[in-house]
Amino acid sequence: MTTLTRSTPSWSTASFGHAADTSPQELSALGDHLHHCQGQRGRLFTLHCLAETTHGAIAARFVTTLAVIAVVFAVIGLAA
Repeated sequence: MTTLTRSTPSWSTASFGHAADTSPQELSALGDHLHHCQGQRGRLFTLHCLAETTHGAIAARFVTTLAVIAVVFAVIGLAA
């Protein structure tokens, strides 16, 4: 029998009839998580977003993109 271990905190949303309030441990874990997320927004974050946007635009119009590339190569070939 295999037991699972978690490296992340377990969140509970049940208040069991008491006032729903966060514990200091939950606030600390949330602060650590937010700090980690802010660290991910480095210099490459903007480049990553640009790459995702470009990929989405090209993937949605794949045939048109191929046609535009073919036209560009044809124009370059005629100019040379």
